[in-house]
This record gives sequence, C-alpha cells and structure tokens, in this order.
Amino acid sequence: MRPLSIQDPVVTLQSARSFLFVPGDRPERFSKAVASGTDVVVLDLEDAVSAENKDAALQAVTAWLSGTGHALVRIGRDEDLEALTGLPGLLGVMVPKAENPDALLRISEAVERPVIALIESASGVLAANSLASVPGVARLAFGELDLAADIAAQPNQRAMLMARSLLVLASRSQGLPGPLDGVTSKLDDDSLLNDDLHAALELGMSGKLLIHPRQVAVTHSAFRPSDDEITWARRVVESTKGGEAVVKVDGQMVDAPVLLRAQAILARRPECVSTIPTSSSAGAP
Repeated sequence: MRPLSIQDPVVTLQSARSFLFVPGDRPERFSKAVASGTDVVVLDLEDAVSAENKDAALQAVTAWLSGTGHALVRIGRDEDLEALTGLPGLLGVMVPKAENPDALLRISEAVERPVIALIESASGVLAANSLASVPGVARLAFGELDLAADIAAQPNQRAMLMARSLLVLASRSQGLPGPLDGVTSKLDDDSLLNDDLHAALELGMSGKLLIHPRQVAVTHSAFRPSDDEITWARRVVESTKGGEAVVKVDGQMVDAPVLLRAQAILARRPECVSTIPTSSSAGAP
C-alpha cells in the first residue's frame, strides 16, 4: 500500500500496518525503504542518529521530503520541527517519549500534520488516555525497550502485557485505531516476529514498528484485513456509487474519511483492488 494522498495523512497513518524505520543520516536507504512495500517510511532523527550526525541527518531528510519523498519523521530536537514545517512530503511526526499532552498539541499545531505518540516510559503509559485525546494525535505507538529500561523490567510479553493493554484501551476509548506495537529486534528470526505479531493482534494492536525491510512481508501477512473488515469496506464503497447526498452504513454516515478508510482496507487485499472506485471522492457527500 502507498500513501493514499499527502492531502490525507491521517487516513494514511491510521490505516497503515507497517512503519519501517530508516536512519535519517542514511539517505541512500530512503528509496530502498519505499521499495520494500512498507505502508509508511519513518525517517529517524532520534535514536538511530549519533549526536555528531544530527545536522546532516536533518538536511538529508528535509531534502528528500522537499522532493518526491513521503514519510513520517521521528523527531529528536526542537530545531527539527522548524525545519520540517511546510515540507510537501511530510506525513506527520512521531514524538518519542511522549508524556505531556500539551507538548503533543503544540507539536501538532506547529507542523500542521498528525502526530504519532510513541510511549516509552511509565509516565507515558499512565498518561496514555490523555495523550490519545489530544487533537492531532492519529495513533499511539509502543516503545517496549525503553519502557523496560525505565521500569527495570524485561522487554518480554509477560512484563509488557499491562502496558500494551493500557495503550489498546486508551486508543479505543478515544476513537483511535489500535496502537502500533514496538520493534522486534532480532532481524533474522521470523518465528519470533510472527509470535510478536500474533500476540499484538490478540491484544487489539493493529500495526507494528519495524527496523528491517525483511520484516515487512511477514507483518502484512499477519495484519491482513479480516473477512468482516472486507465485507464492511465493500458495503461502504458500494453505498457511494448511487450518488446520493447522504449515505449511511450500519447507522454511520459515510463521509469522505470513512470512504477513504474503506478504500484503504480494500487496498490491503490485492484481490479487492478492482472494487475500489478510481476517484476517492466518488459518491462522497
């Protein structure tokens, strides 16, 4: 799946299953990340970049997003925001160690793009509901490695269960899609990746942070839309073909964002692509 449109960054980020990190100081990898088929490329200006390379990384990222590249950016410094604001390829920003709702709101308003709140601390977990309620926050994401270090725990499924569940509950209570699960750091262990993906799915998570292109295909297979999701999406798309001014499906008004989300779901099942209208605004009120 490719971003639906840079004009629809919220739909893109909320529908995505895979978020592939690329160090911001490795511009030769940016296009390779796109070619991997990941739903969203995440250009990293934080942990993946050494202190001495921060300025070069920011320059590389802004250059790519000023051209044909589209990406989410994990910010690391205040100066990152000023440089990123207004770039045509910016899908949004990922805020590390999110804990403060007011800070998230300021960031979203500054860049005029959606925010992914990356929760990596005990304070962040306990504030998850408040963070999810901030206007401009499109999704929560989980950073279990940093959380484990913060609370002196092991980054395993048992130790991280409550934190993951709290993020799922906070997302649901504020009307957001399921949160993004954290990275699987063993790159050559598909069995472990599958275990992590299925555990995330069982809890209600709906996407994953990735650190290598080889993890993309396994992730997409795990997060393949269910038959119920496909049935709903088809009904939404079909309901817009008559040209009525107001259309409802299951009591919900089908406006442009609902139609876009349905189209995004169908796009994740290749056999359903032929049912998607050529115009994303077809039949929308």
